[in-house]
Amino acid sequence: MQQSYEFEEPSPGGRAGGGARVLVVDDDPTVAEIVSGYLDRAGYVVDRAPDGPTALSRAAAHWPDLVVLDLMLPGMDGLEVCRRMRGRGPVPVIMLTARGDEDDRIMGLEVGADDYVTKPFSPRELVLRVESVLRRTRPGAGLVPLAAAGLQVDPGSRRATKNGEELALTLREFDLLTFFLRHPGRAFSREDLMREVWGWDFGDLSTVTVHVRRLRGKVEDDPGRPLLIQTVWGVGYRFETAVSGDREGS
Repeated sequence: MQQSYEFEEPSPGGRAGGGARVLVVDDDPTVAEIVSGYLDRAGYVVDRAPDGPTALSRAAAHWPDLVVLDLMLPGMDGLEVCRRMRGRGPVPVIMLTARGDEDDRIMGLEVGADDYVTKPFSPRELVLRVESVLRRTRPGAGLVPLAAAGLQVDPGSRRATKNGEELALTLREFDLLTFFLRHPGRAFSREDLMREVWGWDFGDLSTVTVHVRRLRGKVEDDPGRPLLIQTVWGVGYRFETAVSGDREGS
């Protein structure tokens, strides 16, 4: 089906990319050309790939700072491409999907996508999403390391450990854990977390739910009975540094 896109002029003088390399993976040449054009004018170095194997090859040759990845690719779909890239090294991923079905969005988030955009989309909005995601990956000079309950987070180097063992966290999982460590004992709604961690004033709240579940799987001794990231019924979530007894959450 032919998709329609909202063509807009890029913001004047706004070359925010700073030479960061973005790999655009989409089998629709029109979409790939539009997205690449907007990213190029925003100051990014853009590589393109029409399918999964080519994307993996391009990434191996020039590892990207971020990937814009279509979910529905021929042969190897975007979920598998994301899994394989994440197996080679950490890289932020923005998933593109032509379907608005919640299951598709959750599947993308479950394999570690940091953001998603549903087609048809505004190219300028996509560039802003790219800027937002990359901004959070840049090392933060002077940020104070945090520690609690056997967890240590260094926002400057973007490293996290549990009992001395390094945690393999995605971009948003790292930001979510850092936020919880900065605000122990306080209850936050999913809307609060979306605004404070993702920087969005609106969006699909299942994004937060999925990331909390994934983060629990990496920091809790028993993710099915979480003690650190606790559910506050009717509110949202609270991070507890001093735990006692078993609590259940979802």
